[in-house]
Amino acid sequence: MLCYTSRYDETARKAIERARTLPAETQDAVAVAVLAMAEESPIALDDATRAAIREGLEQARRGEFVPEEEIDGLWKRHGL
Repeated sequence: MLCYTSRYDETARKAIERARTLPAETQDAVAVAVLAMAEESPIALDDATRAAIREGLEQARRGEFVPEEEIDGLWKRHGL
C-alpha cells in the first residue's frame, strides 16, 4: 500500500504543478473535473457523466487523442 500511495502522491503533485501553468479558465475546468471525480463537485454529475470522465482520462493515459486537424475543423464549423 505504501508504494501505491507514494506513486499516487507523486502523480497528484505533478498534475497540480502542471495545472498551475494553465490559463485561469482551464485551471477552473481541471478543478471542477477533479472535484467531480472526488464527488465534491460544485455541479451535480450523474453516474454516466462520471463514467465518461473516467473513460476520457483512461484514453488520455493511453495517448488516444483526437488529431489537432480534427479539433481545428470542429472549432471552425462552430465559428470559434
